[in-house]
Amino acid sequence: MYATQRSQMYFPTSPSTAAHAQAWWIESAAERIKVWEVARSGSSALLYFGGNAEDVAGTVESLRDAVPDRSLYLVNYRGYGGSTGRPTEAGLREDAIAIYDAVRRRHEEVAVIGRSLGSGVAMQLAAARPVDRLVLVTAFDSLANVAAAHFPWLPVRALLKDRYDSAGRAGDVSARVLMVIASNDEVIPRANSDALASALRPGQAEVVIVPGVGHNTLDLSTEYLRSVRRFLAPSSD
Repeated sequence: MYATQRSQMYFPTSPSTAAHAQAWWIESAAERIKVWEVARSGSSALLYFGGNAEDVAGTVESLRDAVPDRSLYLVNYRGYGGSTGRPTEAGLREDAIAIYDAVRRRHEEVAVIGRSLGSGVAMQLAAARPVDRLVLVTAFDSLANVAAAHFPWLPVRALLKDRYDSAGRAGDVSARVLMVIASNDEVIPRANSDALASALRPGQAEVVIVPGVGHNTLDLSTEYLRSVRRFLAPSSD
């Protein structure tokens, strides 16, 4: 388990195409990271970090419709979708900061969405850079705690290399936060999502619980993207 843990945590996707988006390559350390870009007029942007097996090219269309007033940047992690390298927590954090800095040179405001694994990346970015708004979808307090819930017979807290301690970074996040929780999430225990919400400042996070959906079926509910659109709309200030 220890030797193969990253292969059980990350499930890289193959290169693909994305309708209505163009590829933008970002240099991060020695890696080339492919970002799907949907350019819009205006000064606001949205960065999207997906789940551990998500081909973000497939998310472009739904996010394009849900967030009509921001330029979109959907990140292919190291080793995913044509990006070079191998995914690790330190590498994904480094890439997220490099991508943010490149996007920030183009836009005055940058909002961030992180889904599942991506919520851990998004939290680390929001703790390191000024983020306009932060959306956390099927998020957790720490990957170590989630793994411990799934493998109670193993000392995973001592063995885990990539821990994504979002609750531990919560005090460094100043952005307004929307947390979207799937009521029947079979991957992220509800207690781990609630623990992250509790780690944020009182009143900082709005929590939306989407009924009748699981971790991978959240997109079947219109409530998910409706909540995202409302939260990210300029009128929500």
